[in-house]
Amino acid sequence: MAFTASPGEILVLIRSGRVKTRRDLQELTGLSRSTVALRLSQLIAAGYIRAVEQRRGTAGRPAEILSFEENDKLVLAADLGATHARFALTDAGGRMLAERTEDLVTSQEPDVVLKTVVRRFRDLLKDAGRDRAQLVGIGVGLPAPVDFRTGRPVQPPIMPGWHGVAVAKTLSDALGCPAFVDNDANLLGLGEVRERYPDVDNLLFVKVGTGIGAGVILGGRPERGSTGQGGDIGHIRISQPVDGARCRCGATGCLAAHASGAALARQLTERGIEARTSRDVVRLVDEGDPDAITLVRDAGRLLGEVLATAVALLNPTVVVIGGDLALTREHLLVGVRERLYDRTVPALTSSMAVVESRLGDRAGVHGARHMVIDQVFSAEAVDARLLTEPAFPAS
Repeated sequence: MAFTASPGEILVLIRSGRVKTRRDLQELTGLSRSTVALRLSQLIAAGYIRAVEQRRGTAGRPAEILSFEENDKLVLAADLGATHARFALTDAGGRMLAERTEDLVTSQEPDVVLKTVVRRFRDLLKDAGRDRAQLVGIGVGLPAPVDFRTGRPVQPPIMPGWHGVAVAKTLSDALGCPAFVDNDANLLGLGEVRERYPDVDNLLFVKVGTGIGAGVILGGRPERGSTGQGGDIGHIRISQPVDGARCRCGATGCLAAHASGAALARQLTERGIEARTSRDVVRLVDEGDPDAITLVRDAGRLLGEVLATAVALLNPTVVVIGGDLALTREHLLVGVRERLYDRTVPALTSSMAVVESRLGDRAGVHGARHMVIDQVFSAEAVDARLLTEPAFPAS
């Protein structure tokens, strides 16, 4: 899209850090001083940016530094896994104001889960002593394929009864601000690339927990695919299934049926070792259980086999492994690297890193915040809002 020098496009440049002064803006865009002054006055009056004088010594005029006004704009974020959830209240710049975690089984009735989410969000506002009038948006990650345009899950294998549920609208109506919903792996990848790999354009995030999914980040943004099911690698068929286990999708031979946390817990139970969840598998590995360690390394090899194709197609700079099983660290990563490097050409992998998530279980809420900010403060959204709402809602 051509640059039209709209207020929204100016805000995007300021938010990105590419411009910090009026002169920067003139030099980058070629705009006249009067046009720059007009656009900045619109953004300042509407509460989107602030201009602060900063002295550069005793002589000369002080420089005026432009920055996004983020402190009074709040975001509610939730990363919902299959069995547990993390909730966070942040400002638009990412400062964590309140957090909560709890066990939450998302395969329950949607109404039960969403009411819990709304309660926790209200609890966070109370914890931080903030008012919901300051909210600019809500971001939620689900362990399911999601139609991002509608905020509705699409035939989620581990969340029966959630297909087509208006998750975004339900949350928006309850809390009075825009809500956005995406697949959890997409948000994990977005959080990781923005917070820990800001200079990386292409990143592949692989979540290995109760299920297996991938978030594809291209050009610094999630690539969701045409129906929101991009990255659903857990249902790729592996060449040599461990056994005849049936996947939750109903098929046999799926990667998730053999290499996910739930699959490893099942295999350990069949060997007479008590394990119900992926966290139990991690605990057993930490305790040095040889069966658990062997199964995790084998799972890494199966995952590496599937990732070899993904790497050949996407050529990412970084492959990040996250989710509960990533807490086994090198036990999982050794298997992934072994098979991945064996199945791909050196030209693809020589400069590619395969690493454990740096953000851990906070990656999802960071990604949810970035999703909200990207949507609410996109050039198009800001320009549309300035036409109808002369000022951003006051805090």
